[in-house]
Amino acid sequence: MNISVVIPTYNRYKLLKRAITSVKNQTYKSFEIIVVDDGSSDNTKYIQEDFEDIKYIYQTNKGVSSARNIGVREAKYEWIAFLDSDDEWHQDKLQEQVDFHKKNVDIFMSYTDELWIRDDNLVKIPKKFKKHSKNIFENSLSYCNIAPSSTLIHQNLLNKVGLFDESLEVCEDYDLWLRISIRYDIGLIDKKLIIKYAGHKDQLSFKHWGMDRFRVVALEKLLALGLEKELIIDELLLKYDLLLKGALKYDKIAQVNEYRQKINIYKRLKFG
Repeated sequence: MNISVVIPTYNRYKLLKRAITSVKNQTYKSFEIIVVDDGSSDNTKYIQEDFEDIKYIYQTNKGVSSARNIGVREAKYEWIAFLDSDDEWHQDKLQEQVDFHKKNVDIFMSYTDELWIRDDNLVKIPKKFKKHSKNIFENSLSYCNIAPSSTLIHQNLLNKVGLFDESLEVCEDYDLWLRISIRYDIGLIDKKLIIKYAGHKDQLSFKHWGMDRFRVVALEKLLALGLEKELIIDELLLKYDLLLKGALKYDKIAQVNEYRQKINIYKRLKFG
C-alpha cells in the first residue's frame, strides 16, 4: 500500500522542515513526499537541498486548496495523505491507518485524533471537537471536526466527490469532508497521531471574521445532492441566525438584509 503525502506550504520554511521530518520518521516507509509551494517568498525554495528525495512543486499564490489539488494530481500513488506544513505526525500515524484499511477494505477514508499545542503548551481540546466513528456527517455540520493532516484518502473517492473547492478561502476542508461523509463511511483511528500547532500569525483560521460565512456556502452546495436535506436546512438556519446577529451588532446593513432573506427562504423550505 503506497502513499503520496501532499504538503501545501506558504512562507513556512522552518515549520515545513519539521513537518517533513515527521514524515521521514514514520515507521511505515512506503511513501512519496510532494511539497507544493504556494508562492513563498522565504527560503522554502531551498527545501529540496534539505530533503533531496522529495518532489517540490512551485506555483504562484493561489491558496491552500489549489496547492493540495495540484499535489493530488501529481501523486503517483492511489492513497493520499495530507499534512499541513505547520503540523506534525506521530511516528506511527501512517502505519496505524494502513493497518486499519487493510482490515476495512470497503472504507476509503480514515482520520485520527489529535493533540493541540499553543505557544509550546498542551491545550485541552473543547468537547465540540470530539472525534466520532459514527454519524460523522451529522457530527461535522457545526464545525470542521476532521483535521486535513489526520486524513488518508483513496484517489477513487476524490474522483467521485471532487477535490477541494478552490473558490473557498477557508473552510475548504469542512466542505470536502461533508461531501464525502454524506455519501460514504469514514473510519476513525481513535489515537492522537498528529500534533496541531497554534499561535503563529499566518493561520488561515485567524485571517477571516465570521467563518460561518464560508460554511453556509458549503452547506448550500450540499442541498443540490438531495441528501439529508432536513439536517442541512436546520444547520443553515442556525448559522444564518448567528451571522445575522453578528451583522446587526456591527451595522453591516447589506449583510443584514441578505441573511434575513436567507432565513426566510430556509424557513419556507422547512415549514412549507
